[in-house]
Amino acid sequence: MRHGKSGRKLGRNSSHRQAMFRNMVTSLFEHERIVTTEQRAKEVRPIAEKMITLAKRGDLHARRQALSYIRSKSVVAKLFDEISDQYADRAGGYTRIIRTGTRRGDAAPMAIIELVEYQEDLGEEAEDS
Repeated sequence: MRHGKSGRKLGRNSSHRQAMFRNMVTSLFEHERIVTTEQRAKEVRPIAEKMITLAKRGDLHARRQALSYIRSKSVVAKLFDEISDQYADRAGGYTRIIRTGTRRGDAAPMAIIELVEYQEDLGEEAEDS
């Protein structure tokens, strides 16, 4: 029986999986949008939501807890200064997963995970239109 064994293994050992999730959460907050497989996106989503909840708390202990997981001071600073302000009045649901079809090489289902308030920077084309 597999009672209480939640989470996908994703074909990796536990240390590799944890390192991958840390890198993905760091990239998500750095770029506010990443392209990955659907299963990875579904596993990363609760971790990212918990980090934003820590940032909304905003105290020193929460910052240290976030630094113990993210380990990039610039990304944690962005999370606590910019991203937490965007979601100050929102009670959860900070990320969205958009399914994009299958990957060409192995037909893996792909998805985009992004922060809800994400606005793509189109540059000069948007200003001219």
